[in-house]
Amino acid sequence: MSRSAKIDFENKDKYIAIGLNIAYYRKREGLTQDQLAEKAGISRSYLGEIEAPNMVTTFTLEILFKIANSLNIPVHKLLEFRD
Repeated sequence: MSRSAKIDFENKDKYIAIGLNIAYYRKREGLTQDQLAEKAGISRSYLGEIEAPNMVTTFTLEILFKIANSLNIPVHKLLEFRD
C-alpha cells in the first residue's frame, strides 16, 4: 500500500489533526514546506501529503520526531488534539 493510499480506520481524524499541527508550527516558524522537508530529511511532496487536511497519510514515529526536531518543538506539541 502506498503512503498516500486511502485508509479507513478509527484514527484518521488524529492523523489529519497532526498534519494540521505540523502546518501550524511550520508557518509559525516562517518555513515553507520545502524548507521543513529538507530540514527533516523527507520529500516536499510527502510533507504536503501529511499536512493535507483532505487526505490521510500515515507516517512513522521517526518521521514525527524528525519533523518536531526540525521545528524545534517537543513532539507532544504535534500530538495535542483540540476539540
